[in-house]
This record gives sequence, C-alpha cells and structure tokens, in this order.
Amino acid sequence: MLTAAVQINQNKDCGVLILTPFERMIARRYLLPGKSEAFIALVAGISVGVVMLSVAMLVVVMSVMNGFRAELLDKIVGLNGHAIVQAYGGRLDDWEDILEDVRATPGVVDASPLIEQPLLTSFNGRVEAILVRGNTAQDIGKLAGKVVLGNLSELQPGAGNVAIGVRLAQNIGARVGDTITIINPQGRSTPFGTVPRQIGYHVSAIFEVGIYDYDEAFVVMPMKDAQTLLLIGDTVGMIEVTVEDPDKVGEILGPVEEMLAGKAVLADWKTINATLFEALQVERVAMAFALSFMVLVAAFNILSSLVMLVRSKTRDIAIMRTMGATRRSLMKIFVTTGFTVGAIGTVMGLAFGFLVLAFRQQIVRVIEVVTGQNLWDPQIRFLSTLPSRTDPWEVAGIVTLALVLSFLATLYPAMKASSTDPVQVLRYE
Repeated sequence: MLTAAVQINQNKDCGVLILTPFERMIARRYLLPGKSEAFIALVAGISVGVVMLSVAMLVVVMSVMNGFRAELLDKIVGLNGHAIVQAYGGRLDDWEDILEDVRATPGVVDASPLIEQPLLTSFNGRVEAILVRGNTAQDIGKLAGKVVLGNLSELQPGAGNVAIGVRLAQNIGARVGDTITIINPQGRSTPFGTVPRQIGYHVSAIFEVGIYDYDEAFVVMPMKDAQTLLLIGDTVGMIEVTVEDPDKVGEILGPVEEMLAGKAVLADWKTINATLFEALQVERVAMAFALSFMVLVAAFNILSSLVMLVRSKTRDIAIMRTMGATRRSLMKIFVTTGFTVGAIGTVMGLAFGFLVLAFRQQIVRVIEVVTGQNLWDPQIRFLSTLPSRTDPWEVAGIVTLALVLSFLATLYPAMKASSTDPVQVLRYE
C-alpha cells in the first residue's frame, strides 16, 4: 500500500497528458467493468456503437455526395468540355480564327470545334428524338473507353458510320451493323414545300457514358458527315474548351469572353448545369449539418455513461484520494476512459464506413430485392451506378469532430470525480 501511495504521489510531478502506470491501470479497469457493473458496460457499449454509426454515416454520405458531384462533372465535362463558345445565329463562320485565339489563351488545355443539333431518328418503325454530335477524330477517340459494342475506328468522314448511346439503342432496338435513318426537318425546298432530309447511317459502335440523358439521345459522327447532314457547309455550331482548373473556368476564359463580345456567347459548365450542381451542394451541406448531430448524440451517450461510472465508483474515488491521488490524476483517469470510448467508436466507424462504401452497389441491390423497389433509377439519378469519392480532408474533419466532442463530453464527469470529498463519502460508508 505504501508503494501504491508513493506511486500516486508521483502524479504531481508528471505532465498533464502523460499517464502514470497507476492511472493507466485504473483507466483500463474502468473501461472493462466487472460482472456486477453490467449495466454500465452496456451503456458504454451503446456509446461506442452510436459513435461508430454516426462516424460511418457521415463518411458514407459525404463520400457519396462528393461522388455525385465528381462523377457528374467528369462525365459531363468528358463529353462537353469545361465551356462552349456558341454564335448567336447558331453558326460560327470564322471559327478557325476563334479556335486559334481560344487555344492561345493561358490556362486553356484544349479547344475543338463541335456541331450539336437535335434531330429525329427512326429504325423499324420506331422514332426517337436524338442529339447529333459532329466531332473531330480526336474527340471521337475520347469515347474509346466507353464503347460497349463495336469499333470507333470505322467512324471515318464520308463512310456513313455513327456511334449511338446504349439507351438509344435499346429504345429503338438497334444493334451494331444495323442502319438507322436520321431525319433533318430542314431539308431541300421543292414546289410542294420543304422535304425533310433523310439519310441512313450504319451503326458502327454503341457507347455508354454513364449519364442516362446522354446515353438515351447522343448520336456521334465525324464532323464532315454532320455538316453534310445539316447542310451548313464548312461552318460549325460551337467550340468546346477544356481548361486546367474547372473551378476557375470563369477566370481563365475571362479574356475570351471579352474578345467574343457581340459575336458569340461563352457558357461554362457552372452556368450550363447551375441548377443541378447548386442543388447537390445545398443537399451536401444540409446532410452534413444534420448528420453531425448524430456525433453530438454519441457524445451525450459518453457523458451519461461516465456520469454513471463516477456515481458507482464514488467510494473507490474517495479511497484513492485518501491514499494520495490528486485531483489531476482523477481528471486524467476519467477523461482517458471517456475519450478512449470515443476513439474506439471513431476507428470502428471509419472501418465500417469504408466497408459500406466498398460494397455499396451490392447493398443497393440487396435492398432492392428485399423491398421490391427500384432504388437506383438512372432516369432519375442521372448516373447508372451509385458513385463514391472520399475526400481525405473531410474524413479528417469528421474524425476531429468526433474526437473533440468525445473529449468535451468527458470534462464534466471528470471534474465531478476530481471534486469528490473523501471525508464526506467515507463518513457514511
């Protein structure tokens, strides 16, 4: 006992954050209550579980929301560029000069001409609205990794070959090798009126971008073929631009916008998809704010379990005080006990969250089978699969929030334990 008392007195000379062997021993015992304290152990276990679930939920939700934004941006920009230059009349006659000026702008990675026109297509009596895109060979090559069937190399000027989206192929029942008819209402004038222009094109490839609207409508062909179909000569409809930093597209293309004033309109991806991305950002912030309250609830659970522990250990605390334990030692013991509960829950929450993200698609399928509901309809969700992209800085923020709240939750019970008067407690024991 004398040795223990001497060891306790050494606490006075130790740092605030360093635990002595005695303090570690007591904290370890309080973390693993005995059989007579099963209720306290249950409450502590619930605290760990709540911290785990709250951290996991935050990690999963924030990663999925980030994935939505990143996937939409990658897929939209991968097909459309970060900005487009479009003439007021729909045709850029001097597009070669404008293209050179845009390419010479600092911060611009690439710029290429583009023709985009809504038309109609028919196959075996089925008619669908489509969006014809006339691209350069370089831009057509960007679809190589998205081809489901067929070969893009057959899309040569004058060959009469096209690539269509996978959803469009399903809607009209077309396969690789079939010939579809594209209808241009602005055909040739005759004494009997304007006759729509109808040209048959051979389907050489079927691609899947991953965005339902694109896969349902896009028909890609060489630029020369698009100019012939639309009867626009050597002009183009627009110029698509790719920049170094998508988030600074407005600053980078500011000089281009001034240069094209009165000639053409410059629209970046933020403007074109403003409603969609603003809705995602608002939803992301709202979800993060709401789910952060789960961490606060977990902290209150830690506080309640520590209060119960302090009440049940009042006699032990009084005995330790009479043996020489300082208020600082008791503070450190109970802060360590509560903080460890929060830290264990946080680590388990990270592991559980990353596990859910790894099997997220399988989990969605299982829920669909159990409930009989289609939880992931591409027509509504825009994307074909549930996306995920984890931001290390956000994960660090979630971990910091959980640990800080866990620490704050330990202060009140620890102060109550350290302020215990051993004389008053032992007098009635």
